[in-house]
Amino acid sequence: MRSTVRLRILITCGVLVAAGLGGWQLLPSDEARTDAITVGTTDEVTSLDPAGAYDAGSWALYSNVFQSLLTFKTGFTTPVPDAAESCKFVGAKLSTYRCELRDDLTFANGRKVTAEDVKYSFERMLRIKTDVGPQPLFPTLKNVVAEGRTVTFNLSGRDATFPLKLATGAGSIVDRSQYPAGALRVGNAVDGSGPYVLKEYKPGESARLEPNPHYKGAITKAGGPVLVKYFTESERLATAWRNKQVDVTHRQMPPKFLSDLGSTKATSGRITEAESPEIRNLNFNVRSGSPMAEKAVRQAVAAVIDRPAIVTGAYQGTVEPLYSLIPQGFIGHSTAFYDAYPDPSAKKAKSLLREADVETPVTFTLGYRKDATYGAEAAELKRQLEATGLFEVEVVAAEWKDFQKAYAKGEYDAYTVGWLPDFPDSDSFTAPLVGTGNTLHNGFSSRKVDSLIAATQQYSDRGAASNDFEAIQLEVAKDVPLVPLWQKKDYVLATDDVAGSQYLTDGTGIWRLWELDWI
Repeated sequence: MRSTVRLRILITCGVLVAAGLGGWQLLPSDEARTDAITVGTTDEVTSLDPAGAYDAGSWALYSNVFQSLLTFKTGFTTPVPDAAESCKFVGAKLSTYRCELRDDLTFANGRKVTAEDVKYSFERMLRIKTDVGPQPLFPTLKNVVAEGRTVTFNLSGRDATFPLKLATGAGSIVDRSQYPAGALRVGNAVDGSGPYVLKEYKPGESARLEPNPHYKGAITKAGGPVLVKYFTESERLATAWRNKQVDVTHRQMPPKFLSDLGSTKATSGRITEAESPEIRNLNFNVRSGSPMAEKAVRQAVAAVIDRPAIVTGAYQGTVEPLYSLIPQGFIGHSTAFYDAYPDPSAKKAKSLLREADVETPVTFTLGYRKDATYGAEAAELKRQLEATGLFEVEVVAAEWKDFQKAYAKGEYDAYTVGWLPDFPDSDSFTAPLVGTGNTLHNGFSSRKVDSLIAATQQYSDRGAASNDFEAIQLEVAKDVPLVPLWQKKDYVLATDDVAGSQYLTDGTGIWRLWELDWI
């Protein structure tokens, strides 16, 4: 488990900084600004309905307009009550989890939040079961019981990670009078009880958020109005920053821009550089009919990939090679893929394919989300693989929503996807990525891996799960349902008149827009 989040603040333009985690020593302002702070991002919102999305962009918005029973405070990895007054496991088996709901909660529309709303939110999410929804996060949830203000979650087995999952966007509580039971809500309206109200939403363009005066929960700081602007590509976000069209940028700036930070080429402002759990994998469709259904083909691809070439080329040194399912900083991190495939080897790949009687060249499709950087990454993967003479790769790009639907339907043989953990625990890199019915929709299933995942969930002392996490990674390196590519750092840029940007994110998956203030 990640115990701390290390921040390194780079300062330009002579800004005076206090000691510690970037606490600013500011001169008081005669008049407080009340206009919205503009935040730019390339993370796209797939759905405004929490039952319909399992991606960073959607969950970033959810953490501001919806409440979950639990949440994470800045810099901490243990969840605390938010919509709940208290929560705890009942009994020693860790298979029954009970929460008492606060009695003073209302949705932004004025309707009282009840335990029935909590029960309804989970049941409809599991019932709707969209292709790109969060239901794979709760494989052990049998049922939810609401009695008065008490909500009881009955699990099929011991799961010490369940409280962590409740604190994610998947635990968002919706108004049962506004969200249909059997289908996703249509339109651009949101009814939540979070710290913000969604005042206006233009799909793919912007979201205007204003403080929710009725919010009650773990957040004690009142935020100001925020305008989130969405950009389809990182270069467009960088252009908006240079043209002073945004006050804050977060996820994702172009590698060239990031590599120039701190130099005379970089635009002035505050730059927060933080260790990040974000990773990127090359995922394989192992369903019957895809060439990747053959394990030897997947192993051969893994044997060829040259991560340093991807890191220094497409990403210009702004990411680091990753050789494990679980990244650095998390319990159980290993170098399983480096141990199995220490150096890029066309010879080893050829031997693997020959022993499995696989005809070469192997032709397959490689899908990626449309973006210049991801395109450069895909081109480099294609170059490396085709240089061996063993593969022919057709590269296919698609816009984010179309890309998600396409890989969920098995339209690509391989596809690259970035991954941010849902919560600060190694389980967020195992169950959702390689468990049966995983969020990658690649058809991979392994009884041994599932058994090991279940074993890691037994321990309330997460350090005790280390050996099982390492064993999972060994199995993944053998079966190769995916190939880890890189791990990156997180960058937040803010103009000199905005404070609090260093707290915008801390690796817990919560986008803390309420921390932003005008100076």
